[in-house]
Amino acid sequence: MSKAQLNLTRIVLLDLWHHKWVMILALLVMMNAIAVVYTSYEGRKYTSQWEQLLQERDRLDIEWRNLLLEEQSRSEHSRITRIATKELNMKRPLPKEEVVVRVP
Repeated sequence: MSKAQLNLTRIVLLDLWHHKWVMILALLVMMNAIAVVYTSYEGRKYTSQWEQLLQERDRLDIEWRNLLLEEQSRSEHSRITRIATKELNMKRPLPKEEVVVRVP
């Protein structure tokens, strides 16, 4: 039985050797299929990452707008005047107390 199996193995290997171009093409087709699957996987991964970055950008944009609004509300003249007079006990100087400094 082992001699028949050895002969069968030899016959199969010789047949594969005679059709080596078919085997090479089959191998190339399999490699191409694996490359397509890998490329699809990478494309989906990068698309998902892109979507996450867009969401992060939108979140940061909203936060930036809120910070701008807060900055504008804190820098209003009336608010600054109120804080200066109430919390810091500041007052506007009288005209005779004003000193004008000129740079030569």
